[in-house]
Amino acid sequence: MSVFEFEADETGLQRFAEVLILKARAGDMIALSGDLGAGKSTLARAFVRAAAQDYMLDVPSPTFSLRQDYDTPRFAIAHVDLYRLNDGAEIEELGLDDGAKERVTLIEWPERAAALLGHADFSIELSEAQSGAARRVRCTARGDAEARLTRAAVIFAFLQSQPMCAGMRVVYLQGDASVRAYARLIDDTRSLILMDAPKQPDGPPARAGKPYSKIAHLAEDVRPFVAIGDALVREGFSAAKILARDLEHGLLLVEDLGDRAFGVLLARGDEQRPMWLGAVDALIQMRRMSVGQTLPIGNGTTYMLPRFDRAALEIETELLLDWYWPAVKGEAVSDAIRRDFQTLWAREIDLMLAEAPGWFLRDYHSPNLFWLPERHGVERVGMIDFQDALAEHWAYDLVSVLQDARVDVSAQLEAEGLDRYCSRVGTVERGFDAVAFRQTYARFGLQRNTRLAGLWVRLLKRDDKPGYLQHMPRTWDYITRNLAQPSLSGMRAFYDLHFPADVRKRPFQS
Repeated sequence: MSVFEFEADETGLQRFAEVLILKARAGDMIALSGDLGAGKSTLARAFVRAAAQDYMLDVPSPTFSLRQDYDTPRFAIAHVDLYRLNDGAEIEELGLDDGAKERVTLIEWPERAAALLGHADFSIELSEAQSGAARRVRCTARGDAEARLTRAAVIFAFLQSQPMCAGMRVVYLQGDASVRAYARLIDDTRSLILMDAPKQPDGPPARAGKPYSKIAHLAEDVRPFVAIGDALVREGFSAAKILARDLEHGLLLVEDLGDRAFGVLLARGDEQRPMWLGAVDALIQMRRMSVGQTLPIGNGTTYMLPRFDRAALEIETELLLDWYWPAVKGEAVSDAIRRDFQTLWAREIDLMLAEAPGWFLRDYHSPNLFWLPERHGVERVGMIDFQDALAEHWAYDLVSVLQDARVDVSAQLEAEGLDRYCSRVGTVERGFDAVAFRQTYARFGLQRNTRLAGLWVRLLKRDDKPGYLQHMPRTWDYITRNLAQPSLSGMRAFYDLHFPADVRKRPFQS
C-alpha cells in the first residue's frame, strides 16, 4: 500500500489538491475522512476548483443535498457528503454506482457508509497537526492508484521545495503522445511549465532482443532534454529554459513558451510563410553549433548525442509493408516483394549512415515550434520536445519542418525554404554541396514519410486512433515529391509499381 504523509496549512492543502488532479482519473473514488473542521471541505473545494480551472467557483458543501455534481474540463466530479446519512441503506438513493467509471467520486465522511471505504482508490485522512501547521494529512492508495499517489507525492514535494512556485496555481495540461505529462503553474504575472517525465522501463523486444526505444535512442529520462536544452539556450536559441530540475525523479520546471504553436496559429488563420521561413533560418544558424562534443547536464555528468541505428531505420521503413500494405491490399506482402523493398532501402540506409553528423532535433515541426514575434531573429522560434535529438545530417530537421507531418506545406513554400537554406549556407560555408544536400534531403524525406504512412495505419489498427488517417493524403504527397529526386529513381519505380495513385487513395480494410 502506498502511503504519503505531510503537514500543510490551507495553501498547502490547495496545492496538494491541484497536484492530485494531475494523477486522478475518471473512475476514481477519493474518500476524505476527519473530524469536523479538519479540512475535508477545504480540500474538496480546492479539488473541484482546480478541475474546473475556476478558482472563484462556488463549491457549496453538499451536507444537506448529500450530492453535488460538476462537469469540468478535466473530468466529471460527484462531490458527496454523508454526514447526515441516517441509514447505510440510503446510500443506494445517491446513485453512486451509476456512471461511476465516467467520473471522480469525492466523498466526505465515507465512514458513514463503511462499505465504501474498501472501494476507495485514494483515502485521505485529515487531522490537527502538532507542529503549528494547520493540518496533518495521511494519504493511502490501493491498486493502480498506488503508483499515481507515489508520483503525486514526489511532485508535491518538488513544487513545495521551489521558492519560485510560492503562490502559484497548478493547472493540468493535456500531454503529447508520449508518456510525459505536463502542468502549467500560474499566478497574476507569471507562468511556468512542469514537465513530469519519470524514467521509463524498457518495452518489449523489437529486433535482436532490444526494445525499439533503445534501438532508436529515444530518451528514457530527462537527462537528454536538460543537456540539449541547455546547449541550445547557450547558443542563443529559444529552447524552453530549464529553471529547476530534479534529475533523479524526472521533474523539471521550464520556461512557458505560451500557446502559439505553429500548428495552432496556422489553424486560426495566421500567415504560414513567416513562421516556416523563421524555422528555416534557425536551422541555418544551428550549423554553427559544435558537433560531437559532450554536453554538461549540471550534476557533474555529461551527455553525447547518439547516432542512427540501422535496425531503427529498417523497422521504420518496413512499417509500410507491415501495416499499410495489408490495409489497402487485403493481404500480407509476399516474401519476394519484401526482399526487393529491403534491398532498395539497404542502399539508401547505407548512405544515411555514412553521412557526416550534424544536429538533428528529430521532432522539429509544427506541434513543437512556437512563434514568438516579440523576440528577434532566430529567437522568434521557440523549441520544445528535443530530448530525442541525434547527431545526424543537417538536412533531416529541414525535412521535418518543410514536409510537416501535421499540416500542409505547399510545394512552393517547401521549395522556397529549401532554396533559402542552400543559398544562405552556401554563401558562408566553403565547400557546401547543394546538389548532395538536396539528395540527402529527399532520401530522408522518403524514409520519414514511408514510416509515417505505415505508422498512421498502425495507430488505427493497433491503437484504435483513427484520427491520424487525416494526415495520409499529405504523407503520400510528400512521398511523391521526394521520389521526383533523380537519385531515387529505383525507389520511384518500386513505389509506382506497388503503390500507384489508385492504391495510395484506396480506402482501408477495417
